[in-house]
Amino acid sequence: MKKRELVRQLEAVGFHRVRSGDHEIFEKEGSRSVQVPNHSEINEYTAKAILKAAGIKK
Repeated sequence: MKKRELVRQLEAVGFHRVRSGDHEIFEKEGSRSVQVPNHSEINEYTAKAILKAAGIKK
């Protein structure tokens, strides 16, 4: 999965970028923060785990 597609899904449900480095950290009020690796392509299993941690069903 492309990183920008994953970021769009996170931002669509209210997450916003807090900081970046090796990973980008996204937070949402009332939810735990999620980390997105700073790669152009993200492994499908990793992407599903990030979406699950964010509370987004896929």
